[in-house]
Amino acid sequence: MSTESTPPAAAKLPETTPPAASGFAIRIVGAAAVAHLLNDMIQAVLPAVYPLFKAEFALSFGQIGLLGLVYQITASLLQPWIGMYTDKHPLPYLLPAGMVATFVGIAMMAMAGSYEMLLVSAAVIGIGSATFHPEASRVARMASGGRFGTAQSTFQVGGNTGSAIGPLLAAAVVIPHGQRAIGWFLLIASVGIAVLFRLGRWSAHHRTATLNSLSRSQGVGLSRNKVIQAIGVIAVLMFAKFVYIASITNYFTFYLIERFQLSVQQSQIYLFIFLASVALGTFMGGPVGDRIGRKAVIWISFLGVAPFALALPYANLFWTAVLAVAIGLVMSSAFAALVVYAQEAVPGRVGLVSGLMFGLMFGIGGMGAAGLGQLADAHGIVWVYHFTSFLPLLGLATALLPKTAMR
Repeated sequence: MSTESTPPAAAKLPETTPPAASGFAIRIVGAAAVAHLLNDMIQAVLPAVYPLFKAEFALSFGQIGLLGLVYQITASLLQPWIGMYTDKHPLPYLLPAGMVATFVGIAMMAMAGSYEMLLVSAAVIGIGSATFHPEASRVARMASGGRFGTAQSTFQVGGNTGSAIGPLLAAAVVIPHGQRAIGWFLLIASVGIAVLFRLGRWSAHHRTATLNSLSRSQGVGLSRNKVIQAIGVIAVLMFAKFVYIASITNYFTFYLIERFQLSVQQSQIYLFIFLASVALGTFMGGPVGDRIGRKAVIWISFLGVAPFALALPYANLFWTAVLAVAIGLVMSSAFAALVVYAQEAVPGRVGLVSGLMFGLMFGIGGMGAAGLGQLADAHGIVWVYHFTSFLPLLGLATALLPKTAMR
């Protein structure tokens, strides 16, 4: 790839901070992925300890859903605004600041004595997540060397891996020892602050113009009407993906406990299996999208997962595990493709686009969790899985996505 867009000052940078446009900076992308792993591992504590909170505070499924909604909405509403602001006024040290907010939220959750305090701590954790994602996604793209799908999927797989490990740690540490044991995750937050401080320092050496030049070299984007059309279709696809994912990440343990009479810790193992397959599928989706195009990956992701989703509510325990792996692998491959597609549609606005995409993910997931909680209270958790099994069919909307310069 051409190095003409590299600032002259880049030649004076230390060897550990190569110019963004000179090639795939694996150490930087890898560090961003590790930070994402640590961040989302902590974030995953909240849904993983829902059964503990439900028993200790005598909560209904609706209250559990509201707890998820508060976290998700706080995260989603702030992200686009943070991304839009940092497109024009880069603030690389927001990265460690976001993890500091998460640190505070985890401490509050460990000490919470009421449902209201749980809601406040969930909101603070959401603020930390909102601050982290747009700027960290920008750093991954800056270090991509033009391999945008690979960089985005590597960054995202860090988060998915953290989301998979979080429930296991919660089952091993928090469930046996109670709410106060959540405080052990403060150690993970401390490591995250250190990693993100170093990433922030690297980012501070790379001007926003470098990223914008790299982005614009991929095309001129879509017209205003096409952008509106693309956003509408992406919203439908994100709704289908993340409401379905929310049904598993938030309620799979309850489903397994009710349908197959598993213990909480046993059900957490099955949740880990699903989330681990999500991490693997996310990693595979990015490089494949770089090769065959974003729309092709999106088609495969949604329509390929539909038969597995439709079969899940009828499967026994063994096949439930098998289908959960298949669903996680196939459906998760779409997210990196959707993010990079949106970045190509509106080049030069990486922060805003990343904020919108991650904001949509959190917002739709939160509203889905709350809505599904209400449906579970009214009809039962097993009924919910029959209902959500049809959501992947909304992937037919992919046909309406406009073409970008990079397919």
